[in-house]
Amino acid sequence: MNIAFYTLGCKVNQYETQVMREAFESKGHKTVPTTAPFDALIINSCTVTAESDRKTRQALHRFRKNNPNAVIALTGCMVQAFSEKSRQLQDADIIMGNTDVLKVVERVEQFLLDGKTVFEVCEHPKAEHFNTPSITEFAERTRAYMKIEDGCDRFCTYCIIPTARGWVRSKPVAEIKKEAEALAQNGFVEIVLVGINLTSYGKGEDMNLCDAVDAVCSVEGIKRVRLGSLEPDHITDEMLSRFKNQDKFCPQFHLSLQSGCDKTLARMNRHYDTAFYRDLVNRIRDIFPDSAITTDIMVGFAGETEQEFLESLAFAREIGFAKAHIFAYSRREGTVAFGLPNQVSNAQKSERSKRMIEATLKTEEQFLDRFIGTTKKVLFETETEGYTDNYCRVKLKNFGSCGEINTVKILSREGDILIGEIID
Repeated sequence: MNIAFYTLGCKVNQYETQVMREAFESKGHKTVPTTAPFDALIINSCTVTAESDRKTRQALHRFRKNNPNAVIALTGCMVQAFSEKSRQLQDADIIMGNTDVLKVVERVEQFLLDGKTVFEVCEHPKAEHFNTPSITEFAERTRAYMKIEDGCDRFCTYCIIPTARGWVRSKPVAEIKKEAEALAQNGFVEIVLVGINLTSYGKGEDMNLCDAVDAVCSVEGIKRVRLGSLEPDHITDEMLSRFKNQDKFCPQFHLSLQSGCDKTLARMNRHYDTAFYRDLVNRIRDIFPDSAITTDIMVGFAGETEQEFLESLAFAREIGFAKAHIFAYSRREGTVAFGLPNQVSNAQKSERSKRMIEATLKTEEQFLDRFIGTTKKVLFETETEGYTDNYCRVKLKNFGSCGEINTVKILSREGDILIGEIID
């Protein structure tokens, strides 16, 4: 059977698609691109925003129209969070939640035998264990993502993800090391640890995120270890010290801010204020002087006044982010914020997004300009492009070797890319 995959959303979703891909291939099926003829298609949905749901439904309808005889399975977060709405989607033969990604393989094979449609969504139990299998390959050439945590119990007022993903659960350290060894044997030299709430790794158990980092760093062949998105209030000085002791650790901290206004943060039910965030950034920069602080910033959250937005804008400029993902608040049914008063108009959201993007692009340029005239270690993902340990993209005037780390003299900047040449 030729099987194709279409993934929406985050790196965790991409990882889980890879799990399903390897499971299908282990049973003799062949993976093909969505542009090629296929017998079955797996759509792995995202539900972080209403727009994500729309894109999922649009993709499902398009693939069904163009492939009327294929088996189509819809799975992922949208199905899990909005099961009854998903049940009504008639373009899918199989509709399944995300509690057990391997069951998708079984259900597709069964459908080929009996042609019976499937709707199967089970709730995430509170005592659920981490059950996502390991992978041995990933789409990128030198860097692989490794899911080590699932679930979230933060309950931010705007977020549906706790409903879609359940409670916090963590991959055992021994399995993390074993997976890193398999990836290293297959040529991957950088591992990015990801999760739904990564800094909750080890919650309720005798381990934390540092133990996961140490396990991957101990693997021969792995040259760099990087972290995905982090919740600021979970990061301690002890954790930062342990990260500093690992030479392979990459000093890029994606600290999810959401807003630089304390009143807005309180309405969001975020678990910190701007004073805490500022202090954490300063402590990180004391320990890792060249660290990149990156973030997500939401504009137009329910009740956000112009003054609150200006406070958030000023805070973003003050911190001086190396990169920021700016997005407008999207109302989600099933969340507290959906019913909050004083919703911001789409026109205001768009206008505020533009101003925030403009401000953070300037701080990104200022951050990158700091490195012109310096030398940096660059891990090359192609012969001419790679990344520094703090995730600055570098393009060469000469040529490097894919998968190798070289010392590069930074000569200039073109947009968000540093231009350099190998000097060793």
